[in-house]
Parts: sequence; structure tokens; C-alpha cells
Amino acid sequence: MFSDIEFRNVTANGITLRLAMQGSGPLIVLCHGWPESWYSWRHQIPALAKAGYTVVAYDVRGYGESDKPHEVEAYTLKELATDVIGIADALGFDRFITIGHDWGGPIALTTALLYPDRVYATGSLSVPHLTRPPLPTLDLWRELYKDQFFYQLYFLNEGVAEAEFEADLPESLFLVYTAIDARGIRHQQLNHDGVFAGTKPATAKLLDGMTRFDSFPDWFSQDDLDYLVSQFELSGKRGPYNRYRAQNLDWHELAHLDGAKIQQPAFFITGELDPVSSFVPLSTSFIDHVRKNYDNLLIARELPNVGHWTAEEAPEAVNEALLAFLKQVHHS
Repeated sequence: MFSDIEFRNVTANGITLRLAMQGSGPLIVLCHGWPESWYSWRHQIPALAKAGYTVVAYDVRGYGESDKPHEVEAYTLKELATDVIGIADALGFDRFITIGHDWGGPIALTTALLYPDRVYATGSLSVPHLTRPPLPTLDLWRELYKDQFFYQLYFLNEGVAEAEFEADLPESLFLVYTAIDARGIRHQQLNHDGVFAGTKPATAKLLDGMTRFDSFPDWFSQDDLDYLVSQFELSGKRGPYNRYRAQNLDWHELAHLDGAKIQQPAFFITGELDPVSSFVPLSTSFIDHVRKNYDNLLIARELPNVGHWTAEEAPEAVNEALLAFLKQVHHS
């Protein structure tokens, strides 16, 4: 299944991380989000390797075959960015490119902000660089979602949130993945039902009220689900949820980045239907809103009829944009 991919374990930032690697040339580190895996980049790895890059997608700490520290403090963006530096160090690269999706976006972007001498270009899918909020992030969500369900606040229930998801991993992963792709979001819009935020009581659980589709979408198969299940059988959900639980720690730890823009050549790609943009009340388009947070945003694209799983729902469009970005970076 992965005959062209080399799997390697490296020690980075004091823990062991599992890498999926292909190609040779300049290094690109691909950072995944929640609830994902190196596997989320399966369509990008060969395309970028063919273009002349050493491509590394890895299991973020807490996931898959990487180490899974127990404490919440181990999952701050500062720690996760230091993991990325550790990967580059272990592979012998001084300078490199970071790319992320979902929570991998802030990991990739924070690495660029904290280590500008190491990261010479960066970009993200779904989640852009957003400036520091006026109060700690979890406190902000508590203000915005008083007496309503919001998935990030639900994840603060240590043990309870894990138990719900882990009770039936195939079902939980299928529901989450199909709830926020293009088909799932269009269904929610039709029914005025936002299952991740705002339309359930605060006492609800994550999976309550999610539509159970009878079929897989065209971008996601039984084989894909089976592989993800195998990874979460190894990791469980504590590490993935700890990333959310560490957000107030980030707010204090990264205070010196308040107002900082991404200075490196950068890109941002989102889906027209990605629910992430709905969490930011706007009077303008999401892309126009985030442009001001970058000094050198070379590519900014909103892909039509694409939901949250950008790289998987629209691999050809994403790969085309990534290759165009890399060409600009290396020929500018």
C-alpha cells in the first residue's frame, strides 16, 4: 500500500516521532491536524517528491506511532514547533519549508514565526495565520458559546470526551470525516444544523445529532477509514484532545508574537464550505480577512465545493497550488 514511502522513527525534542518520507532535495515538513495522521498527506507526498523535494509527513505527537506524552503541557504550540525543528535536525536540514492542515496549520506557521532563520517558506490549508485574540482562546470560546455546544469546549472534559470517541472508533471517525466534507456541510446548511458549534445544548456530546450517511463520499473509502482506525487504536484520543486543552497555555507562552505577521513567502488554501471560516464573524471574505496577517502571501485560494479535508477532497487542485507556490519560492 505504501511501497514508495520510507517509514523512519527519529528522536526530536526528547520524544520519538514516526516519519513517512519520500524523495530527495529541499525538505518539506507536512503537519497534519485533528483527528488525522501522516496519511492525510497521501496525495501530496508523491507529487512533491516527484517535483524534487524530500517530503516528510509525520505523526504529530499524540497520534499514530509517535510518542504520546500524557500531560496537557506537552501539547503546546511551542512544543509542537520544537518537534518540527527536531525532525529537520535529525534529518540534517538547516533550512526547510513547513506546510500544515487544520491544527497542522498553526504548527507549521508557529514554527515559521519562532524559527524564521530555519523556515524559509510556509503555508497552510483550512486554518490560516490569525493574530492573538484579546483574551485566552478557551476563555474567548466560553464567551462566544455561552450555554451552547462548542466542540473545543467539550474536549476539555478529560476522560469523558475520549471515552465517547473511543467507544466505536470506526463509527466516530466516519461521522467526523463525513460531517465536515462538502457533502456533510451542504447537508447541514440545508437543515440549518451545525453539529460542531452552536446548535446543540452545552450538555451535548460531540457525536450527538450527526447525520449518518449510508455511503462513503468519493474522496474517502473504507480502506482509508480502516487505516485511520488502526492508527487511533494505537494512540487513543487523549493526545489529540490535549492540543485543544493547551490553548490557554499557548496564549501566555506566545505573548511575544502578539500582532506578528508571517514574513516568509506563504500560501493559504481553503475550501468554499470549510466550517473553520464560520468561527470568525466577518463582514468580508475569509481570505480577505486573513491577508493582513501576512507580509508575503503569494497564493490565496478558495476551492469551490470543498469542505474541511482540503488536501484529500481536492488533491489535484491542492497539488497544483502547492507546486505553483514552490516554483515561486525557488525562482524568486
